[in-house]
This record gives sequence, C-alpha cells and structure tokens, in this order.
Amino acid sequence: MQTPNFEIPAEMRDFAEKSVDQARTAVGTMMANAIKAAEQVQTNSQTFQSTLGAAVAKGLDHAQTNANATFDFAQKLVRTKDLREAFELQSDFVRSQFAALQAQAKDIGSLAQNAAR
Repeated sequence: MQTPNFEIPAEMRDFAEKSVDQARTAVGTMMANAIKAAEQVQTNSQTFQSTLGAAVAKGLDHAQTNANATFDFAQKLVRTKDLREAFELQSDFVRSQFAALQAQAKDIGSLAQNAAR
C-alpha cells in the first residue's frame, strides 16, 4: 500500500518559514539578554555566587544551543515537501537532541561536582 503524497503548498511553507525566523529572532534576543544578566551575576559575585553564575551561564548556553537546534529543525521541517521527508527529519532530530541532552546533563553534573568541592 502506497502512502498518498501530500504536498505542502509553497505559500504555507513560506509563511511558516517567516514565522520560524521571527520566533528565532525573539528567542535569540531573550537569550542574549539572559546571558548578559548571567555574566553580570558572575562578574559581581563571590566564590559561591561565581560557581552559581557559571552554572546558570552553562545552562543558558545549553538552552541557546537547544533553541537553535529546534529552530533549525523547524526551518528544515517547513521546507519539506512530503510526510516521509518530514518523518525522517523528525527522527534524525530526536536522535541528535537525545545525544545532546545526555552530553549536557553530563556537563551540568560535572559543574555540580566541582561546586560541591
């Protein structure tokens, strides 16, 4: 049995791509402001606060990385022409994000161990 080939109209893909770009810009601005705030906390704090600031900055860095990966995925997704391509893209994204989240958890765990010392 063959899956019907449903093509997403170009106008819909263009609209979705513009929406992704606008959302990316908004999140990028928010993340830049949050990173600036975290850097200020890190600069003006004592040893414990410095460690906390580093953890916050690392968390924000991971959040930025994950947001960028998600927006890149969304941008690729809105450009797909059929469901098969969209499902393959989603599978690849889920696999790569799972690996990234594991590495990030390990990274945060190392920060926590260093802070405990």
